[in-house]
Amino acid sequence: MWALPPFLARGLRCHGIVAGSKDWHKAVMIASTDINSSTVRLRRSVLSVPAGNVRALEKVPGLDCDAVIFDLEDSVAPEKKVEARDNLRRLFKEKPLQGREIIIRINPLETDFGRSDMELVLEASPDAVLIPKVERISEVQAVADMLSDAGAQDNLAIWAMIETPKGILNAAAIAGTDERLQCFVVGLNDLRKETGVPPQPGRTYLVPWLMQAVLAGRAHGLDVIDSVFNDFKDAEAFDAECAQGGAMGFSGKMLIHPVQIGPANRHFGPDPQAVKEAETVIAAFAKPEAEHLNVINLNGKMVERLHLAEAEKLVAKARTIAERKKTS
Repeated sequence: MWALPPFLARGLRCHGIVAGSKDWHKAVMIASTDINSSTVRLRRSVLSVPAGNVRALEKVPGLDCDAVIFDLEDSVAPEKKVEARDNLRRLFKEKPLQGREIIIRINPLETDFGRSDMELVLEASPDAVLIPKVERISEVQAVADMLSDAGAQDNLAIWAMIETPKGILNAAAIAGTDERLQCFVVGLNDLRKETGVPPQPGRTYLVPWLMQAVLAGRAHGLDVIDSVFNDFKDAEAFDAECAQGGAMGFSGKMLIHPVQIGPANRHFGPDPQAVKEAETVIAAFAKPEAEHLNVINLNGKMVERLHLAEAEKLVAKARTIAERKKTS
């Protein structure tokens, strides 16, 4: 049998369908109604924490971010790499972040640091491994092969940093590499450095590249995380950039400081009015007379069944947020 594209394979697994089973044909129906069906997780706020900073690591369990990237790459000096890995080994033994997504950002595989980082990933088994400065399909495939060869569980995902000109240009090809790949994280600091585009309010000259990354990721069912905002003391400018990122279709934002968590959760979280409208759509399609309809008239608006999939996803996110607040 021919191999399914990665985004279809992710959709099948999400719906409990095994490729090659008698129900595999449902992949087309799933993909046509909800290409992002595998993305049920909250990724509004993705906090990057230097693995070499013990004090920062100790504070993480009390933070209300959706995901944490434990960074072994840019934020850790070469002479501190071994110490940073040891910090994470101790941390993962305590399992401190139940209910949050945990990601380890490794160094490039072509370095000795990267190989040692992957040994830690296989030992600690986080939710995902984040590959820095991805520019080619082969870089994602190499990590995917290492995980599979080592017998890593299928739910150990891959995230990719898209932060160079080649990464942006090749984003569409990279996004379809492997079914483990779940998320793009855009990095503008390196992209600005390599292109000479200055850090200006509104990111005017960067918007086309940002949208290219979003389009590539969404075409293959990936979440796409917006870049960090460096001046964490400028709350007003951060709010504006979060609002822009949400309007551009990003799933959330990569953060560098805990003060950014609340605003990111607010801007990238479900709007209460939108949730109410989604519940109305779900209720309308649940009526017996709508069972076999692909399009219904809802208060003077034509609503398609694909909007039902969007509504269900939105309500599920709102429910997850509400449940987490009860347990925190």
